[in-house]
Amino acid sequence: MKGGHGTSEVIARRAFLRLGRAALAWPAILTAGRVIADTLAETFAELEQRTREYQDTLARLLDREEQAVARATATAERYRTLHAEGLVSRRDVEGAEQAVAEARDRLHETRSQLADSQRIVVEAQALRRLAALPPVSLGEERSTSDVLEYRGASPWTLAQVASLEQFFTVRFGRSLPVSALGQTPLHDRLGFDHRNAVDVAVHPDSVEGRALVDHLRARGIPFLAFRGPLAGASTGAHVHVGAASPRTS
Repeated sequence: MKGGHGTSEVIARRAFLRLGRAALAWPAILTAGRVIADTLAETFAELEQRTREYQDTLARLLDREEQAVARATATAERYRTLHAEGLVSRRDVEGAEQAVAEARDRLHETRSQLADSQRIVVEAQALRRLAALPPVSLGEERSTSDVLEYRGASPWTLAQVASLEQFFTVRFGRSLPVSALGQTPLHDRLGFDHRNAVDVAVHPDSVEGRALVDHLRARGIPFLAFRGPLAGASTGAHVHVGAASPRTS
């Protein structure tokens, strides 16, 4: 995040990131079964708690940034009026408008981080339950009420995103709603290799979501479909296309 963070916010964020690096080793865990389910459940429960604390920090920052956008916008409006009256220069107006753009960028960044953190909450909740189930072989799937894992045997690379995009656009007349393509700053911070995966922001039980997972399953492409915290709700729901991402550290 950019600028102006309080000490408590920095500490909260660092605690969250440390926990993420230690706890989110779920891809290897789910496939290899090297950790006792009860211990893993405790780890994910702690991760969820820490992530929610991080979300609280972001929510406070979001409130301040929304106010900053409102103030900057009001200032820009005032400068435009003053410029029309010949009381300030065009450069003053441009500076005020730039301040609005920067404030909006910070607000957008924080909102994006909130959305990313919610997906982490959804995954922690879902994978805690999934880990308790017996592992499955390639070509098989397992599921709980909040996640479906399909262990497709077909190779998957990001080069195939274009064909996935084409399928989705032809089928639904809009672009594939990608929320994370390959490696992102969040995955870097958590120590995960997401270079060969794409997250699609659709609810797996929606018309679009069902069509997407059916398309993937028919082609043997592995995926994890997360339904979100509440039945029928879209917050945090997404489809992770590709094999579960291994840790990088």
